[in-house]
Amino acid sequence: MVTAQSAEKQKQTASLASKPAVGASPVAAAKEEDLVVRAARNNRMYVSSGGDLGALGVKKGLDVPFNIRSYNASLILNQQSQTLGDVLLNDPTVRTTTGYGNYAQLFQIRGFTLYGDDIAIDGLYGVTPRQLVSPQLYESVQVLNGASAFLNGAAPGGSAIGGNVNLVSKRATATDITRVTGDYTSSAQGGGAVDISRRFGQDRAYGFRFNAAGMDGETPIHGERRADIALGGAFDWHNDDTRINMNMNYQKQQVFGGRSAIIVSSLATDMPVPIPTSPSKNWGQRWAYTDLSYLFGTMGIEHDFGRHMTVYGKFGAQSGNEMGNYATTTLTNSRTGDGSVGAMATAYNVMNEATQAGVRAHVTTGFIKHEINAGGSAIWEEADSAYAMSVPGVPGNIYNPTQFIPNETYARGNMNNPGRVSWNKLYSLFLSDTMTFWHDRIALTGGFRYQDILSNSYNYGSGEKLTHYESAAFSPVIGLVVHPIKHFAVYFNRIQGLSAGTTVGAGYVNAGQVFAPYESTQYEVGAKYDVGRFSAGVAFYQTSMPYGVVETDGNTSQLIYTQNGRERNRGMELTFNGEILRGLRFNGGLTLIDAKQMRAADDANNGKTVIGVPNYTINGNLEYDVPFVEGLTLVGRVISTGKQQFNNANTTHLPAWSRFDLGARYTFLVRGKALTTRFEVDNVGNQRYWASVYQSNLIMGDPETFKFSVTADL
Repeated sequence: MVTAQSAEKQKQTASLASKPAVGASPVAAAKEEDLVVRAARNNRMYVSSGGDLGALGVKKGLDVPFNIRSYNASLILNQQSQTLGDVLLNDPTVRTTTGYGNYAQLFQIRGFTLYGDDIAIDGLYGVTPRQLVSPQLYESVQVLNGASAFLNGAAPGGSAIGGNVNLVSKRATATDITRVTGDYTSSAQGGGAVDISRRFGQDRAYGFRFNAAGMDGETPIHGERRADIALGGAFDWHNDDTRINMNMNYQKQQVFGGRSAIIVSSLATDMPVPIPTSPSKNWGQRWAYTDLSYLFGTMGIEHDFGRHMTVYGKFGAQSGNEMGNYATTTLTNSRTGDGSVGAMATAYNVMNEATQAGVRAHVTTGFIKHEINAGGSAIWEEADSAYAMSVPGVPGNIYNPTQFIPNETYARGNMNNPGRVSWNKLYSLFLSDTMTFWHDRIALTGGFRYQDILSNSYNYGSGEKLTHYESAAFSPVIGLVVHPIKHFAVYFNRIQGLSAGTTVGAGYVNAGQVFAPYESTQYEVGAKYDVGRFSAGVAFYQTSMPYGVVETDGNTSQLIYTQNGRERNRGMELTFNGEILRGLRFNGGLTLIDAKQMRAADDANNGKTVIGVPNYTINGNLEYDVPFVEGLTLVGRVISTGKQQFNNANTTHLPAWSRFDLGARYTFLVRGKALTTRFEVDNVGNQRYWASVYQSNLIMGDPETFKFSVTADL
């Protein structure tokens, strides 16, 4: 939404401004400063087409049969983004929602959920903080639309069926950076950030990058306070044929007195949608809190054996500690706002490791060029947990909330020393060949990944093994790209998503049966146009996803658990990014989605729309460089979401909603140093709306929020 600030350009132009030529006139100096301000806002590539495609490596979007975009660090800085959800407000194909009973951000892509557990860092699953992500540590946020079992392997959380997100860590830039930012967010949050980048040594082969960011204070939601700290250090080294990088990060996010989602009672299937409350209304409890601490990092190495072969390896790990006491409201009467409020305290610790290694070779056979990718990956995850909860809940009301003292009468495990509750291992092997011919105008990709999934669950407290699951599957891929003319491509892909199957529990005829992994199948066709300063794309897709349902076993009255459930999502995605006219830039697009229950647990719902999937989403980010005020940029954004079904029977739905954001940025020089001020208002007019109803969890839209920041490049 705001013009990207190029640190390299700022440093170069600021240096020129601080050392005017001997004998330069005041008029010449003034002209030079005008040029500096103009150049400082000249980097306009907020969004680029392409990114890390896992097994296929880093690719340009125009050259691959997939829909992938990257949002860079300049956008994160200029939009004053505090969470990953803030960054993804720019993407017309993504919607952000909230997890069950807590404050975790989840994302919906192509109508399917992406859990925080399944967001990758530097191409590795299992390393990212699970619930909330501080985006200040990352150089780019990459969004891949569509299934990716071949590209990235099965996601450990079982999601990423409609798409995934990869975070690329910041590393030292070609030009040194010393950047300091101070910011303020209503109603009373203050914070700041420091970004330092240096290269040194012979040929500047060594690089170091340090980032620190934090914020604390009252949010626009009444009685809610948030605090966060993010620290990141990155080191890299390279010579002509070897590249090594590593980074270590710490993140701590806290929420006190937060407003969580409203759970819609499963017994009230014909309940109408409640009237939205004030956007700043807080039906949460003052004692509710979450405390999330994570230490995590990655390391990677690449080595070129001549011009035709590269070997690489990556490793990542995460240690996370989560504590919280959550107040969850279950709505039983939407007309009056009545319901019940429960309390649940949790302790959850994770220790994850991930690795990936492979080889990329380029060979030519006759008139066909081949890029062969082969390798493997592995993920190990262990979770320790305990919880205590109040049974039953106390009466509550979302319109007239009351406070109570929690009395947690039911506990599982030791809150002070949580025991192991799950252990997962996922490993895979992949092989692909991308064949290019007809003067590089046609590229055909074929390949497969063999994926093995092992999952054990353990009893809270005793640690006794409850279930064991292990199964494997092959995930093939085929993709075709055709370049009929320069800067334009049409493409097709067939690819699958993969998630762990089920070990059937007691109470069913087939108790103990181990199902193969759920395989979702996607077909996609599209077209892309990219000339650097402007890109556009259109994609049409269909994804069919199976899920577990309980059925009657033949003519008996006994129950059997099957994988016969099926959801089918079809849609169209239209995206635009870049400069429309000189000084006028746009980022956004339109998505249409048709998500159907094809084989539902209740036959009466077959053909009905899936809960919480909007029939359309629109995002538009516009920025305009004011020609008569050097350094001033006006910005605006619209976010619009279509209707979402409120229940499986489709008897009522959330109405469509739209939100508008406005702001401005001004870049100028102070003693030869670039200074940027930003002001933004989100949800202008304080529109009240229900943002989503993800898995029957009703989410309120954010209230009107004011943001102000100042950045100095020293």
